[in-house]
Amino acid sequence: MGERLLMFTGSECPHCRDMDSLIEKLEKEEKVKIVKIEVWHNAKNDELRRKLDIIDCGGVPFFFNEKTNKGLCGAVPYNEFKKWALGK
Repeated sequence: MGERLLMFTGSECPHCRDMDSLIEKLEKEEKVKIVKIEVWHNAKNDELRRKLDIIDCGGVPFFFNEKTNKGLCGAVPYNEFKKWALGK
């Protein structure tokens, strides 16, 4: 798979949309890319989300850092999101 930053999302999820501006800010500031994976309409993607959800988030948005194997659950403040993305 590689070392990616993943966002498991649902097309109609308002909490996921709340994170869009923070994702854009992080991608610009830190030159990283968040790969969005839709799970509400794709059972295979949801299976991957369940496999990686070691923190028992149980829904979306769920973020997973392949480099650190750390998950992040829900719409979170920017500083917390940035620390997760940078592996701190």
